[in-house]
Amino acid sequence: MTRSPTGTKLAQQQDQPGVAYRRCGCRGEDGKQLGFSCPGLEHVSHGRWYFAVQVDGVDGRRTRIRKGGFATEADARTAMAQLQSLPSAEAVARTWTVGRWLRFWLAEIERHEAVRASTLAGYRRVVDGYLIPELGHIRVSKLRTKQVQRALDRIASRHTRTGRLIAASTVHGIRAVLRSALSHARRTGLVGFNAAWRIKTPNGVRAYPVVWTPAREREWRLHGVRPRVACWDLPHLGRFLEAVQDDRLFALWWLVALHGLRRGELAGLRWQDLDLVGRELTVREQMIVIDGQTLLGPPKSEAGRRTLALDETSVKIFRQYRREQARLRGGKLDVLDPLFTRVDGSPMRPDWLTREFQRRCADLGLPPVRLHDIRHGSVSIDGAAGVPLKLTSQRAGHSSVVTTVDIYQHVFPETAHAEVAKTAALILRHAKLRMRSGGASQA
Repeated sequence: MTRSPTGTKLAQQQDQPGVAYRRCGCRGEDGKQLGFSCPGLEHVSHGRWYFAVQVDGVDGRRTRIRKGGFATEADARTAMAQLQSLPSAEAVARTWTVGRWLRFWLAEIERHEAVRASTLAGYRRVVDGYLIPELGHIRVSKLRTKQVQRALDRIASRHTRTGRLIAASTVHGIRAVLRSALSHARRTGLVGFNAAWRIKTPNGVRAYPVVWTPAREREWRLHGVRPRVACWDLPHLGRFLEAVQDDRLFALWWLVALHGLRRGELAGLRWQDLDLVGRELTVREQMIVIDGQTLLGPPKSEAGRRTLALDETSVKIFRQYRREQARLRGGKLDVLDPLFTRVDGSPMRPDWLTREFQRRCADLGLPPVRLHDIRHGSVSIDGAAGVPLKLTSQRAGHSSVVTTVDIYQHVFPETAHAEVAKTAALILRHAKLRMRSGGASQA
């Protein structure tokens, strides 16, 4: 009769390549499992066989793998031998859950500083809010495309706090995070394929900003109908700047209108970034908020590090602003102090800046726009002014002119009418048309 090792003997054998043992699920009077101490284990037919083996984990630590439910010791040892024949990463994949792998992947990214802090924070929100609740319990080695598809379908059917379906772009972002994590798992040998590839996600329609024309403004004022995303036309922007010209942050609002800086970039500017002699403003950092904590970090992309030229009007505005700030600070302006602050001199957060802008818009009764929409408008003004596209893209801090044209640059009605008149004039040079009331007759 083959006897299984006791708990003491099993503990002594843990340093061996692997061990097979027998235990049962009987419980004593206290309700606890008897395990190795069950007297019934004296009988060969009592209990089930298990094995325990240690392998090198992908995290550099030894991982113990235990598996049971075998009828005989031979079955347990055969399964153990099969597991030991696998590469260690593949063996680990049979024990690690998707949730454990995702947390390990995030820790690796943070340890190697592979992405910006704000990007990592976004990854964590996706992992904790969507991926672990939906897929975290599944073994990495058992994850299949069908399971991922069903999970993303469930996520896509959720509703936001406003009652709308979750945005298609959000679902795309969730899939991208999972795909990246599983790509890393594949590179380490943990899995043989990426279950997040070939996944169907909602198509969604990108909300392209439109211009607040007089017709759209009337519709909004009469019926409350408004575009999802819209930017002001030139008269709206002019009304705003005229109304806030005595505002203590007028230099900031002017800078947004002229160069379309991101709100994090505005909050991250310091006095050392402003060169009124050379008439330049340098964007080096941006302020980001992670878990309620404000941090200074690099711009959104490498193209975000840029030097912007200032015109003579901008120089006059900033000279006046500097004089006023020096008076409020007792004549002392440290080069490392924030360029723009709150009333009490404390640094401004990007979300605070958003609220300040919205409050001023509401007070003025202007059509609603986001602060970021002024950035769209700034790029569009460049187009109306005939600024070369490459220069506009550089000023906006875009990595590609495609982003500038496809997403940010819109055509103002005045520009559209002026340009179509040029096109019509060119055609009329070569088409001798007799014009009459109600239209043109053929020549």
